[in-house]
Amino acid sequence: MTIAISIKDLDKTYANGVEALKGVSLEVQQGDFFALLGPNGAGKSTIIGVISTLINKSGGSVEVFGRSVDTHIYETKLDLGVVPQEINFSQFEKVKDIVLTQAGYYGLPRKLARERCEKYLKKLGLWEKRSERSRSLSGGMKRRLMIARALVHEPRLLILDEPTAGVDIELRRSMWNFLTEINADGTTIILTTHYLEEAEQMCRNIAIIDEGEIIENTSMKKLIGELDSQVYILDTANEMNGKPEITIDDVLIHRIDAHSLEVKVPNGQLINEVFKELDKQGLEISSMRNKTNRLEQLFLSRLRNNGND
Repeated sequence: MTIAISIKDLDKTYANGVEALKGVSLEVQQGDFFALLGPNGAGKSTIIGVISTLINKSGGSVEVFGRSVDTHIYETKLDLGVVPQEINFSQFEKVKDIVLTQAGYYGLPRKLARERCEKYLKKLGLWEKRSERSRSLSGGMKRRLMIARALVHEPRLLILDEPTAGVDIELRRSMWNFLTEINADGTTIILTTHYLEEAEQMCRNIAIIDEGEIIENTSMKKLIGELDSQVYILDTANEMNGKPEITIDDVLIHRIDAHSLEVKVPNGQLINEVFKELDKQGLEISSMRNKTNRLEQLFLSRLRNNGND
């Protein structure tokens, strides 16, 4: 399988002496949806800056689709679309002009640029706003405009640095659907996010960076599988009475209040017996949800093990 990004022994020390990256090695396969997670200041943005040729590395090598970013800057830029954390377009430009100007930077013919502009503004729900100045857009719309701008030249690799920061849940989920769609069509995506539910929902592989070093690099499925148990909250339609805590076949059930139960289920244990037992007690379950995001539990445990409180 083709490797989209190959990073080997990457170092970066800034002029002020801050060592942002300490021998980072990482590979992302073509077509992957890859999560790069870590706390603030861990080195995520520095890695993105080096890949996109905006930051000079101190050591190591970075290749994008088999070509060094040092010797093939032009080809790297053609292959790459980057959505940064900060809104960085003119607030006085019209929405369509922001996308068309970006297309011009990549040498797209005017007719093709207009077609691509319409295509991505429509896909991202911005076509009706195309003639408005960007300052009139909501925060979520500005984020989507940045994605449209990054995709207008149809890069093979899209890097998203906190793309849904400040975006409401409805817009966030519509963006998830769009990103999943373009990934299915072949675009390799690297995502950094603090919404860990987002990474768990969409990404197949994951790396966690802390203090400039990769402390985890595995598949999402394998990482989630390392949880020894899962905790659910069950809401009941009728009021509960009885013991505040019981155990059914190694499943610990704790009564939170008259209408809520916390259920801790060991991995490999079926929850069906719990439902049967609760049904015998005359309890009707109206809803069920995870108590916490599973990836968040693992993320925090990795940071604690790495000495990051």
